[in-house]
Amino acid sequence: QVQLVESGGGLVQAGDSLRLSCAASGRTFSSYAMGWFRQAPGKEREFVAAISRSGDRTYYADSVTGRFTISRDNAKNTVYLQMNSLKPEDTADYYCAATPAIGSGTYYQRGREYRYWGQGTQVTVSS
Repeated sequence: QVQLVESGGGLVQAGDSLRLSCAASGRTFSSYAMGWFRQAPGKEREFVAAISRSGDRTYYADSVTGRFTISRDNAKNTVYLQMNSLKPEDTADYYCAATPAIGSGTYYQRGREYRYWGQGTQVTVSS
């Protein structure tokens, strides 16, 4: 069982930056692939970024490539999402997710592949 707690959301202006954090409980964090997803009001949840359990492989949605960076610190049981050049369309609730990974370089981009989810943190970007 893994519990995930996101933090770092808030209200910012377009062009600003935010760093989201997701702290995981348990002693097996390094065995989990991690991902970030978001859900805007009235829209379906969408994939944002994913990282392998070793941290050496990452993958991004086209909409955030070049602006967002996912990273992890296995010693701190934490995954991060650095968000730069934020746009109003980035406004959403952001969720981190974890799932046991088969290989050290495996990552997942479909929500149904993730076993554990956090409660989310809200990001609002004003124009």
